[in-house]
Amino acid sequence: MSGGFPEALQFSFAAWVNRLVDWLVLHYGDHLRSVSEQLLQLLVGLENLLRLLPWWLLLALVGLLAWHASRSLGRALLLPLLLALIGMLGLWDKLLQTLALVLVSTGLCVLIGVPLGILLATRPLARRLILPVLDVMQTLPAFVYLIPVLMLFGLGKVPAVFATLIYALPPLVRLTELGLAQIDPSLLQAAHGLGASRWQRLRRIALPLALPSIMAGLNQSVMMALSMVVVASMIGARGLGEDVLAGIQTLNVGQGVEAGLAIVALAMVIDRISQAYGRPGR
Repeated sequence: MSGGFPEALQFSFAAWVNRLVDWLVLHYGDHLRSVSEQLLQLLVGLENLLRLLPWWLLLALVGLLAWHASRSLGRALLLPLLLALIGMLGLWDKLLQTLALVLVSTGLCVLIGVPLGILLATRPLARRLILPVLDVMQTLPAFVYLIPVLMLFGLGKVPAVFATLIYALPPLVRLTELGLAQIDPSLLQAAHGLGASRWQRLRRIALPLALPSIMAGLNQSVMMALSMVVVASMIGARGLGEDVLAGIQTLNVGQGVEAGLAIVALAMVIDRISQAYGRPGR
């Protein structure tokens, strides 16, 4: 007697998903191609802008940003030094490619995630409908995201941006909603009694009070975007992840370790600056 699961109870929805993707490509292929071209122009333009800056000027800007965020001279000197070490390893251009990818992905996360978090905090029905979707987005393996974006956008930087966006979006949405939900309702009621409109209450009271939580969500999104760098390199994103992937494929341990430590250094720089801006006392 076989111990396998009965075949009569088995089913597959893979064909449905394939038909959905085919339908999207057939009916919205031109729109997807247009979005892809515009996003690619943005990415390439940002990369070229970063390349136009002298390396010392970019390091100085990072140092000034670190000092403005933390008011710490030590941090303002240490963080640019970490980026300088990446340049000393001969990975400066790949660093700029990775930085452009992370900045664009994080920017899209902010444009989508913060309004979505506000919607979840103000609309209980939206919260009940969207939270399960966020759960799925957070628990699906990262490689699963590559399959649909490859079908819709092909190889290159654009599908890497969308895969990174899907992977890094949930923390920002959740923490934005959490920060707004923790605000004392009496503050908003008092503002309402003084004649403040809903938009004024949101912009002048709710968002400033929720800013530490929002910045924590942004920090988590950036870290998750950086964790996708190696995975995104598999579909043509290039950057530091490309060297890690090449080290794995050729068993070049040194090359993989150098690129991996460069990703860690970039993550530390972004993490320290975003954490400093998210401190409640600022």
